[in-house]
Amino acid sequence: MSNKEFTLTILPGDGIGPEAMTEVRKVIGWLEDSEDLSFTLHEDDIGGAAYERYGEPLADETLDKCRASDAIIMGSVGGQQWDNVDYNKRPEAGLLKLRKELQLFANLRPALVFDALIDASTLKPEIVKGLDILIVRELTGGVYFGEPRGIEDLGNGQRRGVNTQVYETYEIERVGRVAFDLARKRGNKVHSCEKANVMESGKLWREDMTALHKAEFSDVNLEHMYADNCAMQLLRNPSQFDVIVTDNLFGDILSDAAAMLTGSLGMLPSASLGAKGVAGLYEPVHGSAPDIAGQGKANPLATILSFAMALRYSLDCGAQADKIEQAVQALLTKGIRTPDIMANGCTEVNTSQMGDALIKELS
Repeated sequence: MSNKEFTLTILPGDGIGPEAMTEVRKVIGWLEDSEDLSFTLHEDDIGGAAYERYGEPLADETLDKCRASDAIIMGSVGGQQWDNVDYNKRPEAGLLKLRKELQLFANLRPALVFDALIDASTLKPEIVKGLDILIVRELTGGVYFGEPRGIEDLGNGQRRGVNTQVYETYEIERVGRVAFDLARKRGNKVHSCEKANVMESGKLWREDMTALHKAEFSDVNLEHMYADNCAMQLLRNPSQFDVIVTDNLFGDILSDAAAMLTGSLGMLPSASLGAKGVAGLYEPVHGSAPDIAGQGKANPLATILSFAMALRYSLDCGAQADKIEQAVQALLTKGIRTPDIMANGCTEVNTSQMGDALIKELS
């Protein structure tokens, strides 16, 4: 009998999602054979695939499977064929519903520069070498969910669009605790970013984060920074950052900016975490890339690294996560590349061959 047993919900998604997820299953198989772990897998659809199957981008029965899991591994969603369906039926609405229903309030977005890919960054190598930033984005509040919201007709050809930026203390404190806890395991430094100079919600954010730091995390170095300055500093001197914690809107923008420092969106994983005992959601940062779906060109490493994050943060298998991350690093150093990260002197492989090469490296 296995030492550790886990239940995973697999949501392959759209576009290249199913291809990448096939390679994740190879890693799961290796863990079962080599690492004394056992996985029960429940697979279902989300996004456009779920819309075609259920008429909804996330069916209630799929949500029930997710609730009963230890972790959720998801591919990217979306595609042009669903551009004209109702907003609440679009593939992305399934992802938003999943985050909201499970109250996955903390989005973890690493910006890690692999040494072998350092030349792919648009910044000078000496600026990004060794870069390892973790952005913690509040995910279930703020302007994306605040009420009132909508578009109203004012007459005379004029309309008004309204979105409300709103935060309460408990929302700020819970994401702050995640950021401070993670910083203690890393470089012990947190930058909290908002716009306290022009927004009341930003002023509250700064005050509550300061109070939380004083009460529970005074051993961690805390610095406050305006979000626009943070964007500039990410390009100017990114090595000053360890953990960045910020709200939903600024986190959306800053995490994408940080991702591009690495030179390859196809390499970046993410995690969305909630309360203790709630399944975390793990997915690649890149999109569904429908233009290359089914052609074997997809890079599966971001999805595989997302699974490694699940091992680390939801399944308490940090040693196995380390092995996967080290194997990815070794593959890149050996010049094994999918087309999106191909460079002179490297060996180009397809999606399946990249998965096979990773298993060989792990073995």
